[in-house]
Amino acid sequence: MSQPFDLRSLFTQFPPQTKRKIFASYHHQGDQQYYNAFTTTFDDTYDIIFDNSMERRVDSDNVNYVLQRIRDTFISGTSCTIVLCGLETPWRKYVDWEIKATLDMEHGLIGVNLPTNRASASGNVIVPDRLHHNIQSGYAVWTNWTAFTQSAAAVKSLIEQAVNRSPKQIVNDHPMMARNGTPPRRM
Repeated sequence: MSQPFDLRSLFTQFPPQTKRKIFASYHHQGDQQYYNAFTTTFDDTYDIIFDNSMERRVDSDNVNYVLQRIRDTFISGTSCTIVLCGLETPWRKYVDWEIKATLDMEHGLIGVNLPTNRASASGNVIVPDRLHHNIQSGYAVWTNWTAFTQSAAAVKSLIEQAVNRSPKQIVNDHPMMARNGTPPRRM
């Protein structure tokens, strides 16, 4: 007589794949089309969280309160933050604050250069300062839009690289931006 099939043993041998939770940071007015393309393509693979524009969601001038809300409401529970770097991204204070909150929590960080991003006179692309410092330190993963969106496997590889980087490489002492369009300053 055959043994009854034990479904529980099958689940312990092959645990279900869980979707990684990803936070997407971007300039909503300028780069919404890229966010939409990313979520349309990868929504079945990842739980993608976004802030629906921090300026509309958190009605406060208290920087510490807003930063805490970013951490608690959007970054907490995620594995990684993906920063879509377009034309205006380097000068958006909430993008800077979202990167800071990500680094405070030692989550993975990926910068994606969008086709709309401009290059400096020396040919280097311009990204938020806090992201730049972490690309330079080796903590943040840097890629371009074409490579990033080529396949779910490519995105998964980049996310796994980001979440497995050593927190010892984090550089998060850069002053927070005080307002949009201005260089960062101490608050």
